[in-house]
Amino acid sequence: MYSTRGVWSGNHWAGFFALFVILIINVQTRPANISIHRNNKHVNGKEENEILPPDHLNGVKMEMDGHLNKDFHQEVFLGKEMEEFDEDSEPRKNRKKLIEIFSKVDFNKDRSVSAKELQSWIMQKTEEHFQEAVKENKVNFRAVDPDGDEHVTWDEYRVKFLASKGFNEKDVAEKIKNNEELKLDEETQEILESLKDRWFQADNPPADQLLNEEEFLSFLHPEHSRGMLKYMVKEIIRDLDQDGDKELTLSEFISLPMGTVENQQGQDIDDEWVRERKKEFEEVIDANHNGIVTMEELEEYMDPMNEYNALNEAKQMIAVADENQNHSLELEEILKYSEYFTGSKFMDYARNVHEEF
Repeated sequence: MYSTRGVWSGNHWAGFFALFVILIINVQTRPANISIHRNNKHVNGKEENEILPPDHLNGVKMEMDGHLNKDFHQEVFLGKEMEEFDEDSEPRKNRKKLIEIFSKVDFNKDRSVSAKELQSWIMQKTEEHFQEAVKENKVNFRAVDPDGDEHVTWDEYRVKFLASKGFNEKDVAEKIKNNEELKLDEETQEILESLKDRWFQADNPPADQLLNEEEFLSFLHPEHSRGMLKYMVKEIIRDLDQDGDKELTLSEFISLPMGTVENQQGQDIDDEWVRERKKEFEEVIDANHNGIVTMEELEEYMDPMNEYNALNEAKQMIAVADENQNHSLELEEILKYSEYFTGSKFMDYARNVHEEF
């Protein structure tokens, strides 16, 4: 399992997610009505040092907006190497990198990858994503803990968050200190209210309204917290459950969450999306195949370190590229289906095998 047991233990480990609808708001958009002076400094077009829980969690099967993570199989196959594969990269270099990955996945060196080998690799890559989150969290925590007392108050975070969004940090801090109204625009206020709810969810018992570094990790990366997982399950069920029975039917699960599609153009890939979501519901999430997904089933599905889910994902990967139907993957098959595994399509895969392997 996971190597950083201090973080992935007790009531702190297993799941992920938080805040369903509000966090899909485009936080990059500048609020319209601003009463506090804003600082317009940016870095590479992004607002500098924005300290906000990500709306895309690497190495997990479902996004924070309730949609399936379309890049999941690439993330758990490539890990940190995912960024190196794109259509602009040199094909020969990409092929060589993929061959190197294949040799690592092939633990017993029999030139064939079994479901068990791929399962182990997926668990390793998921763990890698978590380790990156822990490292990133240390930096972010220091940024929001100005007095270095190893605890962060909601007001300290609120000041840093608004500063990262372009507000004047000194003005915000002064107004909060004096209990003055910030007069934020409606969008920013909604985000802050939702983040505050999430903040207190991350505050583990005994609740002291302060977050230490580990609790702050749960706040920014809820895949590190069992409590946050349960909270997110309730949020997803609440937003998708149309009849209020706190369970999900297939029709409820495949329906688009309200507010996530603004126009018809955004639904162009509906057919493929529905097929993918239907298959996931019937074959993976609905464990007892009774046509209903309970909170418990959804919680198990969401657990990124669930070994059964990793094995199931491995089998699905193999099913996509296993042309000779031997229930494992050879290098030729992975190279031929490179676009599925890496997002990049390699040509002359058969010739390449003989040249480079």
